[in-house]
Amino acid sequence: MDLSSMTSSFRSHSFSFSSTLTKHQIQIPKFNKQHSSHVKVIAAKKKTNLEDVSIELNDIASQNLDFAPSRRRVRSAFTHVHQQLDHYLFKTAPAGIITQEWYERNSRGLEIFCKSWMPDPGVPMKGALFFCHGYGSTCTFFFEGTAKRIAGSGYGVYAMDFPGFGLSEGLHGHIPSFNDLVDDVIEHFAKIRERPEVRELPRFILGQSMGGAVALKAHLKKSNDWDGVILVAPMCKIAEGMLPSTAVLSALSLLSNVVPKAKLFPFKDISELTYREPSNRKLAGYNVLSYDDNTRLKTGIELLKATQDIESQLHKVSAPLLILQGAEDKVTDPLVSQFLYEKASSKDKTVKIYEGGYHGILEGEPDNRILEVHNDIISWLDFRSSVR
Repeated sequence: MDLSSMTSSFRSHSFSFSSTLTKHQIQIPKFNKQHSSHVKVIAAKKKTNLEDVSIELNDIASQNLDFAPSRRRVRSAFTHVHQQLDHYLFKTAPAGIITQEWYERNSRGLEIFCKSWMPDPGVPMKGALFFCHGYGSTCTFFFEGTAKRIAGSGYGVYAMDFPGFGLSEGLHGHIPSFNDLVDDVIEHFAKIRERPEVRELPRFILGQSMGGAVALKAHLKKSNDWDGVILVAPMCKIAEGMLPSTAVLSALSLLSNVVPKAKLFPFKDISELTYREPSNRKLAGYNVLSYDDNTRLKTGIELLKATQDIESQLHKVSAPLLILQGAEDKVTDPLVSQFLYEKASSKDKTVKIYEGGYHGILEGEPDNRILEVHNDIISWLDFRSSVR
């Protein structure tokens, strides 16, 4: 993986490490150790300039989205806008899909946004698919179209917004512990798996970009929970030569315990690396819930630690495995997906690299490629569901 852009897909954002970081690249705030608990993180107002929406809506989208209530208000204000977006995923969504949204408080006391997409009651259920979104993103917006397409093929699709992202509680873009995040996902999906309509069905987990790291960690912690793992452009290994020096890593790690919420990793807009189709790149701007600011210090450290942990355990990946990635992906390295494929101990494993594809192959490609990727996922699910 290119550490200069360890991110997810739906909206363009990344953070970067460098072995030659200087005080000019990362501004370390001055503080008095005695009063470090009172350090405040001041969030700047977002800069939003969306075409085809009113000044009022642009103002709403520009508000500070640090906390869930404001993100929920913004989402509510943009609901009608999202319903009118001219994207292949939305225009071709099958009819009769039953959607449900709800909130539930998890064992850590956080209110989590949850969503499901179920096939028309007349369509037999073949299996259940659990989705893990990428860094900065949400389980709604573009994924709505992907979920409906898969649900229309006979699968119950379930997802949640991670704490600190989308509509769930938590400071926006803040991952204080990647392991806690994974445990939140395991806990939520365990509840879903006990539902009568799911209990006897094959169960699969799908992770995109950072969500691929979440899915892998969930599988490594609970290897018998899944009948298959699907990874789309997964974040699972740091490319050789991209790690900063041990001294820099140690300094950043120590600092992350003092000002964990500080936005110290530089922001880099990677929309042109994520969405190959220009019209889809433009529509991505309407994902107003995305976190597209500098990466918080603790978040960056946690993501780095997560990839290192996953890399050390790739040989333990044992579930049926499908890895999909664009050949021109400059956000997560296709060679890393090949490395994962080779290291995994799964007897049933497939890797497919799409010629010319960018990072966002589920939503950012030309229409025919998006259809191809979705068909590949559904065909893989159908075969594994039928032989269970």
